[in-house]
Amino acid sequence: MQVRERIEEREELILSPRAAKSRLAKRDREEPLDPLRTAFQRDRDRIIHSKCFRRLKHKTQVYIAPGDHYRTRMTHTLEVGQIGRTVARALQLNEDLVEAIAMGHDVGHTPFGHVGEYALRDMVGHFNHNEQSLRMLEVLEKNGAGLNLTKEVRDGILGHTGSHIPLTMEGQIIRLADRIAYLCHDFDDAQRAGMLEVTDLPSEVREVLGTTPSAMITSMVMDMVRESTDKDSIRMSQDVTDVMNIFRRFMFQHVYMAPTLIPDRNRAAHVVKYLFRYYLENPELLRSEVGHDNIVSLTDIVDYVAGLTDQYAIKLFKEFYIPKIWDPGT
Repeated sequence: MQVRERIEEREELILSPRAAKSRLAKRDREEPLDPLRTAFQRDRDRIIHSKCFRRLKHKTQVYIAPGDHYRTRMTHTLEVGQIGRTVARALQLNEDLVEAIAMGHDVGHTPFGHVGEYALRDMVGHFNHNEQSLRMLEVLEKNGAGLNLTKEVRDGILGHTGSHIPLTMEGQIIRLADRIAYLCHDFDDAQRAGMLEVTDLPSEVREVLGTTPSAMITSMVMDMVRESTDKDSIRMSQDVTDVMNIFRRFMFQHVYMAPTLIPDRNRAAHVVKYLFRYYLENPELLRSEVGHDNIVSLTDIVDYVAGLTDQYAIKLFKEFYIPKIWDPGT
């Protein structure tokens, strides 16, 4: 018996009947099975080894060009995976599926995070990072061949935000774990930046969730596990959901839309929009990048700009729009 088969057997014995089983996972294109890894483990590994995953280390979470100890989109992704696995293990669900979804959920984020997402949406009318995450992995990676991920992983990535609710409980875990992670850790970074103090938190948040990121995460994770045990969907109690929403509104008002961050956010949106316009006017610059018989479409430009890291977007903007100082001696 192969290692993979032993793992699949163990899933049948240990996991909840509600858990997604890797033995039943389906891909659009059938492949030989791996002797060591289950389908969900392979998906996780494919995502981690992808170019779009590596770029997350240079993409904004909240603060543009922050110091060493602030979150990036990469560290946020790892933190979502950790929270998700904790919940999955407690509920006897499939941790490998949870981790695969977590690793891929944000790879479609633009440079400068949500600021870039909104900027591209202004330019083309429709752009959502969850849809772009799926496109990055399934259409653009491996020079257009895609990673051929399982439908369960694809469904969870698409449904981590927006109107689509994931079909698996593992996908539903990531939908909540993502929100838990960014609220608690963005609050932690806001304290580090001197934007907030614990005493600024609404009283309901302090009383129900606690005053440290660790306590807040523990409170919400415990509530998820308590409310979802022996249920067919992942949920939180109404009381904790209400407080989480108070916390979210507070963070939007005092961090995400804080007046002190607006100037840099506007500059970041300006960079994304002007890069998009530049490539729209000069599509020949992307012929070698997109590799489509010398034809560069609007979608190609969106894909390219969305895939840029913060630093590379700034570098290109300077190259295209900032005049160089003329030095007759050089």
